[in-house]
Amino acid sequence: MQSHKDLTVWKKSMDLVELVYKITNKLPKSEIFGLSSQMQRAAIAIPSNIAEGAKRGHKLEYIQFLRVANGSAAELETQLILAEKLYPDVKTQIQKAALLLEEILKMLYALISSLKR
Repeated sequence: MQSHKDLTVWKKSMDLVELVYKITNKLPKSEIFGLSSQMQRAAIAIPSNIAEGAKRGHKLEYIQFLRVANGSAAELETQLILAEKLYPDVKTQIQKAALLLEEILKMLYALISSLKR
């Protein structure tokens, strides 16, 4: 199996983490222990679980970690929707993140499907 660092989905999810940090840095300081923290943790969980699953060495464990990454992606999707409603001044960046996240979700689904075969 290739390294997780060679996977496009991992690379794109790392880009997403960077984008989420840029977004959360623009949110009000009152969100530092609320929405900002939640968004950062959910974003970081995506590439982290892809990496951990890939290193487990067992296909079923890998699939499970990809499912966890998928769950974190869905969590982040919800948080981005909320952030866009609450803070329209970062709407453009949030929409960019949402498009990237949608692509990542499709890639995770495809990777999980291919491993299940």
